[in-house]
Amino acid sequence: MPHLVILYTANLEPETDMTALCRTLCDTMLAVRDDAGQQLFPTGATRVYAYPAAHYAVADSQRDYAFVYLNVRMAPGRSDAVKQRVGDGLLAAARAHFAPLSERRLLGMTLQIDDAPAVYDGKQNNINPLFPR
Repeated sequence: MPHLVILYTANLEPETDMTALCRTLCDTMLAVRDDAGQQLFPTGATRVYAYPAAHYAVADSQRDYAFVYLNVRMAPGRSDAVKQRVGDGLLAAARAHFAPLSERRLLGMTLQIDDAPAVYDGKQNNINPLFPR
């Protein structure tokens, strides 16, 4: 954890580089510092995924609307100020990525952060040892 999942309308697929957005958002997450000034998210555990919705309906369907939903899941225990920094940084990066598109098409975007405790949290990860904290 943390994971950032991006769901977006498939009509955006030919218009933007979602892989570049994933990299930018991952780098943004890795740059966030906690209240003590330490890197907030472990490098080897930070993931960003993007999935196009092949089937969707947005608003009244009278125009070619597009939508992007960004959902961050992180373990609980971070301060409200840290969660605000995470959200502000990610939203700013996503806005910058989509700015050229927003100038020429109708595009909605939502970013949500969830930090509820997991009911079950099993892990197996041989990436984390590559990045000592």
